[in-house]
Amino acid sequence: MAKIMVAMSGGVDSSLAAALLQEAGHDITGVTLHLWEGDDTRLAESLCCSQEMAESARRVCAQLGIPYYVFNYQREFRRYVIDYFLREYAGGFTPNPCLECNREIKFRALLARARTLGFDYVATGHYARIRTVVAPGTPSDATPAQDAHTVAYQLLRAVDRDKDQSYMLYMLGQDDLARLKFPIGEYSKATVRAMAAARGLASADRPESQDICFVPGGDYRNLLREERPDALQPGPIVDTDGNEVGMHRGLPLYTIGQRRGLGLATGQPLYVTDLDVARNTLVVGPEAALRRRQLHAEHVTFVSGDWPEAPIACLAQIRAHADAAPVVLTPVAPGTVEIMFDQPQRAITPGQAVVFYDGDVVLGGGRIARDG
Repeated sequence: MAKIMVAMSGGVDSSLAAALLQEAGHDITGVTLHLWEGDDTRLAESLCCSQEMAESARRVCAQLGIPYYVFNYQREFRRYVIDYFLREYAGGFTPNPCLECNREIKFRALLARARTLGFDYVATGHYARIRTVVAPGTPSDATPAQDAHTVAYQLLRAVDRDKDQSYMLYMLGQDDLARLKFPIGEYSKATVRAMAAARGLASADRPESQDICFVPGGDYRNLLREERPDALQPGPIVDTDGNEVGMHRGLPLYTIGQRRGLGLATGQPLYVTDLDVARNTLVVGPEAALRRRQLHAEHVTFVSGDWPEAPIACLAQIRAHADAAPVVLTPVAPGTVEIMFDQPQRAITPGQAVVFYDGDVVLGGGRIARDG
């Protein structure tokens, strides 16, 4: 029997994760991360982080008869997620705040606290899988703690590819995976809801949150106007030949691939192809100009902890809901790789993550850089 801390959002996925682990005979404690500030109405309205969802998690823990606690991570959330989000947009990037929330709070901070409190594992309701790979000749009763050199961990896509969240977890390493559990990664979303309903869990029919938790409605521009008006400096819009065709309202209000809201009347569809921060210039062009084969990634990590010594063929995914495509990955410098796609990709966006796969196995990933 293991002592497991389950991060509970109040939704059906984490609720079922707690129930399944309890049924397997483990000692379970539910926790919710309190991320919103007392006067922050944005978070108070969010499905992901609201007080209502915390109450839902509390009710599920009461149903299961397990302890429940709320951990305060307001300062960390502001520093690592909201401030990062605003800083990236102000710098001409398109950030993914859920990645930073996973990296800095849901795993780094929570795993550290779990260790301090004497828990063996942390579990979440993410749709992903962890596979243990044991070296040949390892005794059958060996454990990771006893023989860490003979056991490795792989991060895999979920069985339900439509709900797969492995893209959001590429930053996890061996020490993380050794202490994590993803109990619902083997099930489809429909099966998860049915299993939760069969157990009478209060969250079985709860809707999913689709928005960024601190941007209800999905319009991040309002947040930028409120908190970083200094970053919204108007400037020229130019085409790919350098001809001025209009004026923009501030680079952070635009993203690569955007067509609507440009206010241009050129007689042909034009898309944002680049944000030239140095000149405060928005570059637009035809759809064909969005397609590129090459990118550079920075802050790259690999799940195995091993850095490739030579180019490798693998798959790369440039957005959370994009298809992974064949590439050649070439190490350039510590933390930096060059990716060359077999076929051009549409709207490669600086600031987003690129994640590397070998089939269903996550190799690693990094942040798409502006150059390259």
